[in-house]
Amino acid sequence: MTDCTNLEQKNKIIYVVDYLAPQIKQLALNIHAHPELSFAEVDSCAALIAPLREAGFVIEEQLAGLPTAFRATFDSGKPGPTIALLAEYDALSGLGHACGHNLIGSASVAAALALHAGFPELNGRIEVIGTPAEEEGGGKILLAGKGIFDAHDAVMMFHPRDKTMVTRGGLACVDAVFKFYGKAAHAASAPQNGISALDAVIHTFVGVNALRQFFTDDVRVHGIISDGGSATNIVPAYAEAKFLMRATTVKGLDIVRQKVFAAAQAAAAMSGAQLTIEEGLTYAERNNNLTLATFFQHNLETLGVEVVPPPRSGGIGSSDIGNVSQITAAIHPYLRIGDVIPHTPEFAEAAGSEAGLAAMILAAKALAMTAVDLITDPAMLRAVREEFLNWQAQR
Repeated sequence: MTDCTNLEQKNKIIYVVDYLAPQIKQLALNIHAHPELSFAEVDSCAALIAPLREAGFVIEEQLAGLPTAFRATFDSGKPGPTIALLAEYDALSGLGHACGHNLIGSASVAAALALHAGFPELNGRIEVIGTPAEEEGGGKILLAGKGIFDAHDAVMMFHPRDKTMVTRGGLACVDAVFKFYGKAAHAASAPQNGISALDAVIHTFVGVNALRQFFTDDVRVHGIISDGGSATNIVPAYAEAKFLMRATTVKGLDIVRQKVFAAAQAAAAMSGAQLTIEEGLTYAERNNNLTLATFFQHNLETLGVEVVPPPRSGGIGSSDIGNVSQITAAIHPYLRIGDVIPHTPEFAEAAGSEAGLAAMILAAKALAMTAVDLITDPAMLRAVREEFLNWQAQR
């Protein structure tokens, strides 16, 4: 297709998203008003599926055996790329949508609907994949393990933030629960008969703190005592600590993990307690496809949105999009919704504000416009795929 045709298709996309905007804003606000936690996003999942089903997308519910995961597919039946738009919709305990997932899921639905309605000659396949439990449970990791992303040429989503950036790093991370089993005794009359599980927890924290000077600058280890006993006059027979470990790469994370686990094991040994470790899923580092991010940036700028470079250091969290980015070309750009920091009450408020809704509509347009680039220009698609394959070959 010619550049003129590409521009024409993008203008149609913009028109359709604007037409859909009242419906999509209401969708986002409804999800915002009824926050649901990881793997319990029943109503949010159904709300996102409804307009896709009505538009004629083929719906697969309980995708890969996850009750609140889904895939909505529009397959043209004509040769072309397979592009996924990811939806998130879980909330934070006590904070609601303080990460703006109500905006993320709704933007991807809007982009897919606009491609379906505004680009009837589309070649290839568009999917909206509903990915639950980003906050607690790693829904994308579980879906990736079932091969859900293996056939995609590109995967895209957006995330609200305090800055508009098309790239940002993401640390590898893993969580672990250390469960210590001691022996109860009366703390005053017969302490010699007890084994303090709480002492083992405390020594674990001391051991981890002693390790900190030997960690590289990218490493973060944070923990809490989730169970420290039930009474001050009883030697605690059971105590528990939860830790989250982060590093730049999965390889670096494994070194941190081994050291932290060794600290817990040593604490158990010196206290006489028994230890069991429950390890969570490993979130991989993010591999930003810079070529795809550049196309997304050009589309944002066409819409009049100013993009800023990401900070050179600091301010990096973790997300299960990192695991998807190890499998195929992926981007996770950010759009500004205000001077707010994620995981705060202020961010939750912004996620339901006019500024938040406006950013969501812009994101939907840019996502769909970037999909048009990949569908209409083989050279652009090839450049995205070549970058990913080259990265993969160098690992």
